[in-house]
Amino acid sequence: MRFTKFLIAFFLLLAGGSAAQAAQGEDAMTMKIESPVFANNAEIPILYTGQGSDISPPLTFSGAPVGAKSLALIVDDPDAPDPTAPKMTFVHWVLYNIPPSAKGLPEDVKTLPAGTEEGLNDRRKTGYTGPMPPIGRHRYFFKLYALDDTLNFTNAPTKADVVKAMEGHILAQAALMGTYQAKK
Repeated sequence: MRFTKFLIAFFLLLAGGSAAQAAQGEDAMTMKIESPVFANNAEIPILYTGQGSDISPPLTFSGAPVGAKSLALIVDDPDAPDPTAPKMTFVHWVLYNIPPSAKGLPEDVKTLPAGTEEGLNDRRKTGYTGPMPPIGRHRYFFKLYALDDTLNFTNAPTKADVVKAMEGHILAQAALMGTYQAKK
């Protein structure tokens, strides 16, 4: 185990990583985001979609690396509007400055962890908007990032703003992918 951690740290340094990233070594590779209501690559229950109650699913976070100052969560659908001919990535939720000590988010989250801020989804609103694909089965990526800093914006940022601000600050990342196809 120690030798594996040493090799990871060595290769991180070779790839231009910082000493802090190298010291985290294996920890940076074990961050996870999961949900107790759907497995990775499985269907998202209708309750959490635009056809259901359109509430956020419960999520659990683990393995944030030592040295993380904040977490960011981006939920998006790269299959819009049609998975056979996608034209855009539709953004469903943007959160940033989540405390790295956060263990997740409850179902239908009403109160975010202290310090957490919200960005704009593609409905130009803050908050979660659930899957409601017009055609076919879409993939929904719940992407969690551990950052070595907090992010500062004067207005609610878009996903693009958050992604740009995260450049050079990502210590680790994890993803959970769920699918959904509208019910007739």
